[in-house]
Amino acid sequence: MARKKFFIIAIITGLALAVISFIGGVVGAIVTGREPLSIFNVSTPHVELAAGKPFPNLLITNTMIAAWITILVLFGLFFAATRRMKLIPTGLQNFIEFLYETAADFIEDVAGKENGRRFFPLVVTIFLFVLVNAWIGLIPGFESIKLNGMPLLRNANTDINVPLMLALTSVVAIEYWGFKAKGVSYLKTFIDFGQLGQGFTQLFRGKIKAGLSGIFNGIVAAFVGILEMFSHVIRVISFTFRLFGNMTAGLILTGVMIFIVPLVIPSIFYGLDALFGFVQALIFAGLTLVFGYAAVVSAEG
Repeated sequence: MARKKFFIIAIITGLALAVISFIGGVVGAIVTGREPLSIFNVSTPHVELAAGKPFPNLLITNTMIAAWITILVLFGLFFAATRRMKLIPTGLQNFIEFLYETAADFIEDVAGKENGRRFFPLVVTIFLFVLVNAWIGLIPGFESIKLNGMPLLRNANTDINVPLMLALTSVVAIEYWGFKAKGVSYLKTFIDFGQLGQGFTQLFRGKIKAGLSGIFNGIVAAFVGILEMFSHVIRVISFTFRLFGNMTAGLILTGVMIFIVPLVIPSIFYGLDALFGFVQALIFAGLTLVFGYAAVVSAEG
């Protein structure tokens, strides 16, 4: 009963703060025709798609700095967890081993044990890089600290160059796995003129019906191969804009909500951003896993 009362009081207090911040904010001031209160006076959200350069004389962008921080966070986390490993894990080592086993089981359920070991390093690296990039961007002050009029840090996932880099890495790895599984014959996935050649051979031998049928089937197979080639190229575009678009949209939406209702309500969108970051990391890594497995299976078949 006491817990129920606590939640009711918390909800009422939260709604009251949200209403007060809206009325005292910029939008509420426009509605009421008054000046906004200084404590709720949030500047208009302004998002630039291009990464900023807080150091004008250096070719270092704020998204590059954020990506480096992500790498350092991951390195520090795994270094601390494995620095003094115990037979019976506790604390951080136990948490990291739990993550490892969960990821390994998930990948092996999709691709099998042998392929799971092959895919694990890249798939998990992509997942953690995208996830930590998204989550550190939610730290208060991450994008509000400015240097030379430019945010010092910015979520690396909102810089199209980072999703593009990840997409290229993923697609190149997928094709590498396919070539490694089948060798040069993997090219038949894209260029298969075998049936076309057999059709012409049959035609030259006087087997007109079989030859024409083979030529027709060969043309269809060649066309399908060209479509398959385009589908692999388009994966780069799909991977890139899925991650870039969703993360940038989340950034814009959160900024707009902070502008409209400075208190309480934006916290909900911060939670949604954390969820979206996890989902996008899972989708990116999951698609890499599925396409990689499809390349290996088609090559083995």
